[in-house]
Amino acid sequence: MSGTSQDGVDVALIETDGEVIARFGPTAYRTYSKKERALLRSATAAAANVTDRTARPAALAAAEAVVNAAHAEAVETFLAGNGLKPADVTVVGFHGQTVLHRPQQRLTVQLGDGAALAARLGIPVVYDFHAADVAAGGEGAPLAPVFHRALVAALGRETPLAVLNIGGVANVTYIDGDDLIACDTGPGNALLDDFVRVRTGQLLDNEGRIAAAGKPDENAIAQFLAHHYFAKPPPKSLDRNEFRRAAGAVLNNNPGIEAGAATLTALTAAAVARVVPLLPRPPKIWIVAGGGARNPTLMRMLGERLAPAQVEAADAAAWSVDSLEAQAFAYLAVRSLRHLPITFPGTTGIGEALTGGVLANP
Repeated sequence: MSGTSQDGVDVALIETDGEVIARFGPTAYRTYSKKERALLRSATAAAANVTDRTARPAALAAAEAVVNAAHAEAVETFLAGNGLKPADVTVVGFHGQTVLHRPQQRLTVQLGDGAALAARLGIPVVYDFHAADVAAGGEGAPLAPVFHRALVAALGRETPLAVLNIGGVANVTYIDGDDLIACDTGPGNALLDDFVRVRTGQLLDNEGRIAAAGKPDENAIAQFLAHHYFAKPPPKSLDRNEFRRAAGAVLNNNPGIEAGAATLTALTAAAVARVVPLLPRPPKIWIVAGGGARNPTLMRMLGERLAPAQVEAADAAAWSVDSLEAQAFAYLAVRSLRHLPITFPGTTGIGEALTGGVLANP
């Protein structure tokens, strides 16, 4: 899994039939170099002008080569480090790198050549998970909710419960009995990471220390939340660049580093809280995964804005904070092999439950 934060590749091994999760295996991480991150950022900017999801202008072609090489290296290193052979793995789920997501135009672009990856690894690869749903008129994202449902079923926790993943973009899965509702809530770490990188050269606000020293600009946050997206009921999704445009009041007014980081962190938390009135019932528990769960300042702000609900990091539920999305795409790959649905009316707005993904054999 390489997410919208564009920080690296997560690898995770699970044993599953696509319904029940029998066992979690080891996990690993392969970071992107500074040069690779810059190339991915350039590709994301260049993708704004793409109208054909198969088009690969120079910036996208170069980035796709990097994405494939990084994922191949990550899997090869993982296998060697855990004493595994390619034949020990049934399938690799390969999300690819999202550089454009405009479902209203039936357009979504994930860089990654699944056939080339399968040939190099000698393992079947399922990839291009979003395309079938988007082509059928769905939002195409988020895709992890069916995996979240399997995780929650094994917990026996009180519902309604929400699983919140905070990567570059944040998304939520609402689970209450048979109800499965999902959407992107708004920006996750992407805007904050970019702001801190430009201002300080650091890759992120480590442990939320910069934001903790500042005071959020509530007027800027209110202006951001006035964007029509936040009043729209789920299911819904939005391209990361659209969230960037909507946050212009924060990014363009040249705030101090502490105030800017505090505002962008609070903006993520406020966007999450904004979805609560749009759900059938307020979740009693929020389980948070992804890089945002490692930010104490963001977790504190979530707790304040989602009160009286309980907010906890995924590791409190014995889940992997860092590898949950990689585990999800392993699970989805098996569902794809078995032609089981991966998107649903309540998660992407599709008319009926739909499978997805493309299988490439070595």
